[in-house]
Amino acid sequence: MKKLFVFTLIAFACISDTSAQLKLPAFFSDSMVLQQNTNAPVWGWAKAGEKVTVSGSWPGKTVQAVADNSGKWMVKLPTPKAGGPYDVTIKSTETKTLHGVLIGEVWICSGQSNMEMPVQGWSGAPVNNSATEIAEANYPSIRLFTVEKNIAFSPQQDVKGAWSSCSPASAGSFSATAYFFGRELYKHLHIPIGLIHTSWGGTIAEAWTSEASLRTMGDFNSGLDVVNKMAASFKEMRVKDSLNTIAWQQALAANNNSYADDVADTSWHTMALPTTWEDKGLDIDGIVWFKRTVDIPAAWQGKTLKLELGPIDDNDITFLNGSVVDSTMQDGMWMKERNYTVPANLVKAGKNTLAVKVIDNAGGGGIYGKPGQLKLYAEGGNDTINLSGNWMYKVATVKPPVASNSNPNQPSVLYNGMLAPLVPFAIKGAIWYQGESNVGRAKQYSKLFPLMISDWRKHFNEPGFPFYFVQIAPYKYGGDSTQAAGLRDAQRRTLTALPNTGMAVTMDIGETNNIHPADKQDVGKRLSLWALNKTYGDKGIIYSGPLYKSFKTEGNKIIVSFNNTDGGLTSSNKPLKDFELQDADGTWKPATASIEGNTVVVTSDAVAKPAGVRYAYYSYAEGSLFNGKGLPASSFTSEELK
Repeated sequence: MKKLFVFTLIAFACISDTSAQLKLPAFFSDSMVLQQNTNAPVWGWAKAGEKVTVSGSWPGKTVQAVADNSGKWMVKLPTPKAGGPYDVTIKSTETKTLHGVLIGEVWICSGQSNMEMPVQGWSGAPVNNSATEIAEANYPSIRLFTVEKNIAFSPQQDVKGAWSSCSPASAGSFSATAYFFGRELYKHLHIPIGLIHTSWGGTIAEAWTSEASLRTMGDFNSGLDVVNKMAASFKEMRVKDSLNTIAWQQALAANNNSYADDVADTSWHTMALPTTWEDKGLDIDGIVWFKRTVDIPAAWQGKTLKLELGPIDDNDITFLNGSVVDSTMQDGMWMKERNYTVPANLVKAGKNTLAVKVIDNAGGGGIYGKPGQLKLYAEGGNDTINLSGNWMYKVATVKPPVASNSNPNQPSVLYNGMLAPLVPFAIKGAIWYQGESNVGRAKQYSKLFPLMISDWRKHFNEPGFPFYFVQIAPYKYGGDSTQAAGLRDAQRRTLTALPNTGMAVTMDIGETNNIHPADKQDVGKRLSLWALNKTYGDKGIIYSGPLYKSFKTEGNKIIVSFNNTDGGLTSSNKPLKDFELQDADGTWKPATASIEGNTVVVTSDAVAKPAGVRYAYYSYAEGSLFNGKGLPASSFTSEELK
């Protein structure tokens, strides 16, 4: 059976993407949105040499093409002004008709987890008022398409996904930032909006950039060489991965109660908790069991107990004397503290075996909180058993490594799998929320990010399409406290590096202890302000907070000028904070700042001859400077990025 399974997988993997039958990419389907007032590319596959005719039910031309030797064909279909619904008919030796097609404005929405984060939120990472937002998401003229995650080692021709009308049934799982952006556009423009969401949490910008463009930088050549080698043997490795996945799922489902109440086995080792097991030299992903003997007082017998274990990476099932106490097996739980209730019928006086099955899918693994978070106590009582310290542990299963190297954080692989197949679909522009995974590489990002934008524009054959992005929010990143601020400044500098770009600043709506802030409504709205003013011409809309322009030195003070000071600069009647001056030796010193007209005057008793100025230039700075319309200023530094 195993050999038959492998043969079937290989046969499936070797099926060509094209065939003699009329075939369309997934995003040419019922309920789609086509960009208005353009010659929209429509393409697919048919028998080589076959004539294909495409027509819309609106008044206009019928267009034709002939499939080339590979079966690929493409037409440019003239589209009218916004409206619909219409039908689009594609005819060769067979006929396909797409129903319910709207004509309107199409935007690509991409990035990492803050773009991926759905309206319904994630466990431990909510979206504000998500239940109400979902219940009220009745916008049949907004259409949603989510590209299924896929890495590829060469540009692909199609994606998986389907269009749906925006409704409570579809909005909850769709990108919150993209939805709130599209909703704002619809409320102002009153025309159909198409949102194509293609993102992947935790990913780097170079993964979303084509090989050809990345080669011009030179920074990523070794990684690109690996990607090219992978392309040759990818299908065979995918077969191996499928078998490994089956083995891993079997290990997850296995009944391991023998571990849970095993007290005699001497093959266990000792580890002091809390910690990640990588910190103790156990460099694996997989299933590791932890156990310890707990001496329960006679007074607790038959009472309900409270068990706290702190956060566990990623998931766990917890046992007492071989019986399940509780489990946390959902995705995204690795930051959640475990607070379990031990049923009274499991509690006996004397020696008890507490065991935790820890499942780590990737990255760090273990029971890793603080010592005070590990404890057992009787409900309503004052006595506590401290559970930190030495536990026994045993590796049950090592998760098989991925043979096909399915890590999305490789140069070009997400461009290949999740963007290249969309090219050259007619779009109005793109919105982007990413940068967290490039923190620590600000100087490189200042070149990479504009390169990626130009790369997209080139491939979509729209050299100046609008590209609006979100500046990463304040968050307590580890390491150098200025690294995230440097990334924010690289994003800010992109505004002057490339035309027709815009940045939504989130200094005031982040959460310093949560990398996924809950206020996605304002994020989407601030992106829409740029689009409504710059793309759709509503010049009455203020689209940005203050942006650093320049500074000049007068004696021991620096005077900072800003763009976008609409309504004047303000700190909402609170003192300005987080301004610093650079001394002649390059060191930065805290400074005092005050607003004078549309400038900020900065001084410091510790700096006699200031050489530079910066504002809110550490990772979790929340900012204090706004314009009169309530939009926050971006953090900045006047010195070159490092």
